[in-house]
Amino acid sequence: MEISRILDRYPSIPYLREKARRRVPHFAWEYLDSGTGLEKAVSRNRDRLDQVCLTPRFTRGYAAPELKTSLFGRDYAAPFGMAPVGATGMMWPGGEQVLARAAREHGLAYCLSTVACETPETIGPIAGPNGWFQLYPFDDAEAETDLIDRAERAGFEVLVVTVDVPVSSTRERQRRAGLSRDKGGLSRLAQVLARPEWALATARHGAPRFKTIEPYLAKEQGVALSEYVAKRIGRIDHDHLASIRERWKGPLVVKGILAQEDAEDCIKLGMDGIVVSNHGARQFDAAPASIDALARVAPAVRGKITVLFDSGVESGLDIVRALALGADFVLSGRSFIVGIAALGEAGGDVVAHMLKTDLENNMIQLGCSRPGELASCLPQRA
Repeated sequence: MEISRILDRYPSIPYLREKARRRVPHFAWEYLDSGTGLEKAVSRNRDRLDQVCLTPRFTRGYAAPELKTSLFGRDYAAPFGMAPVGATGMMWPGGEQVLARAAREHGLAYCLSTVACETPETIGPIAGPNGWFQLYPFDDAEAETDLIDRAERAGFEVLVVTVDVPVSSTRERQRRAGLSRDKGGLSRLAQVLARPEWALATARHGAPRFKTIEPYLAKEQGVALSEYVAKRIGRIDHDHLASIRERWKGPLVVKGILAQEDAEDCIKLGMDGIVVSNHGARQFDAAPASIDALARVAPAVRGKITVLFDSGVESGLDIVRALALGADFVLSGRSFIVGIAALGEAGGDVVAHMLKTDLENNMIQLGCSRPGELASCLPQRA
């Protein structure tokens, strides 16, 4: 089906969300959709983004948006890309391949998660020069070094180190759905049988597994996956970041920055970029909205380090808001996963097209031809 016809039925991410919810098993949807605690940070991300207003400039003439963006020495077709999302293949079988292909075709960045369901060796050649790799710090130097080596050999050009998961959050909805247990029971089987399209696709592709970290888990016999993740993954400090900086010679980005002081630490450590992010509101329910953190951090570090933004982005207008407030580049995770959960193979293409055209439309509405002009549309303070 042509993208235009799909968009007639699903013109924005909220329409796709409802289809995705009905198409994937309950446990997969809860993994994708949930936050943690009372999920106040989820609504805070959305509410604060919605409160960012911009003033159109109508007398400057018709704007012809130029979205091409240079980042870390490479050109991308637009100032946004696909954020890393763990267990993508659980939301739709083969989802990592679908999104990597779509990213390369549309000229977007695609970031593969350490805890994806496909390995860097599989996804690297598909993503090509558009591939980034997200690294969770390991409390196992040998495993971490090996994983960085694997990402490098697979052709990933940007390494993104996530620092905002020092411990797994509770994520109550996921736990109630059975995801805190390593093996499913009758309840999970019933959820699968209730979603025949997902079940058939999974039967063809194979059950989702954390293939990238399986070799390291195998070394610790008798340790369950959840126990290994809790024991070995997530902890970081300045010395650890410095060691990764020394090892990785390409662009290195630190993801999960909310405090200006942490951003300044990243500059001192020689990082190339930061991602202002509250992990999609999945880690700490009292965290500030990412867009509020961006408004504080970006002006303080402008010109010293590249600033990326994520958490809550689900439209071209959200991308405009982040760019106006100082982001050089924007990442969206859930939107692309919603796309493949709702539409399968077509999902990556549809969401890429949706965000790009909405970004262009809103830039024209504002009278801006380039992302760098968007800051001029912020309301002037007295």
